Amino acid sequence: MKIKRVLKWSALAIVLALFAWFQVSYWTSTNDYEQLTAAQGETMQAVVYRDYGSPDVLKLETIAKPVPTDAQVLVKVRAASVNPLDWHFMRGEPRIMRIESGLRKPKGMRMGVDFSGLVEAVGKNVTQFKPGDEVFGGRTGSFAEYVVIAEQFLIPKPQNISFEQAGAVQIAGLTALQGLRDSGKLQPGQKVLINGASGGVGTFAVQIAKTLGAEVTGVCSTRNVDMVRSLGADHVIDYTKEDFTKGSARYDVVLDLVGNHGLLAVRRALTAEGKYVMIGGPAGGWIAPMDTVLRASLLSMVVKQEMGFMMSKLNRDDLMLLRDLMAGGKVTPVIDKTYPLSQTRDAVAYQETGRARGKVVITMTPEEKTGAGIALR
Repeated sequence: MKIKRVLKWSALAIVLALFAWFQVSYWTSTNDYEQLTAAQGETMQAVVYRDYGSPDVLKLETIAKPVPTDAQVLVKVRAASVNPLDWHFMRGEPRIMRIESGLRKPKGMRMGVDFSGLVEAVGKNVTQFKPGDEVFGGRTGSFAEYVVIAEQFLIPKPQNISFEQAGAVQIAGLTALQGLRDSGKLQPGQKVLINGASGGVGTFAVQIAKTLGAEVTGVCSTRNVDMVRSLGADHVIDYTKEDFTKGSARYDVVLDLVGNHGLLAVRRALTAEGKYVMIGGPAGGWIAPMDTVLRASLLSMVVKQEMGFMMSKLNRDDLMLLRDLMAGGKVTPVIDKTYPLSQTRDAVAYQETGRARGKVVITMTPEEKTGAGIALR
């Protein structure tokens, strides 16, 4: 009985301590204003957000133009692209992520990762790039006129790819490549199904899977069937007419970018030792899709099929591989719509619908190089 009382009071103490920590963290949560250096000297336009919420929280402000360190490169951004990651951070969803990103207000206030552009200046220790070079890569805060980035994370842009296309590569391209090759362990001759084949990651995945020698089935809506087939898919399933989990076909790898089927249903579409790689999932809530991730991990312990979630990792070698595939004409980024920087709200809202065919891109246009106080439309 004494042990039970100790355990009960210990548990209560832990709960109270966690509650107290949450309250203090919540009410002291604030923005990291050092990110938005006062606009002194040279300035630039950048998209920022100080509160969680819909695209209405996004603002275009004048902030200090970044200065590269000895090992950094200053890039004049020509194009950047929108990813689900951006609006997840903007909304602070799933809410469990706020433990890291800021409970009440976002610690990080800059938007965007993917970008392409022209090298404007280099630090004294930079050896791989010079002013005028055309480049692409990824850096938090790319919805802006300029970014600074370490040279090892910057990639020369292929001449046959536009700035808009190059600015759409890093997150979606790496996710597709690593999801298929590393998590899915896709081999030549195997059958892979890509659920969500017409989206940003999906359009990369169809093309990359073909370069890996796979037999590719893409799942998309009626209006995107022809587009997915044109990317090289061997078979295309119109999800408005057919459910791939109820068909007779079995796949060695299922790359799921949508998360609209239960785990048991997906298992039926896999071979006996097939691999299910989940990347997309339901938005919102406190922990979604982490509950599904946990169940998939537990299920993998008791069945031969591998089921799990993956997130891409920054890897220069993989970015160079993507560059070579694009330069060789084997992979071409698909762009649905482009928006000027002043219409970032519209770009993010459109990407949030989940109906984009390929990538949504934000371009930096000359008319936006005005002074302070530009309102996002």
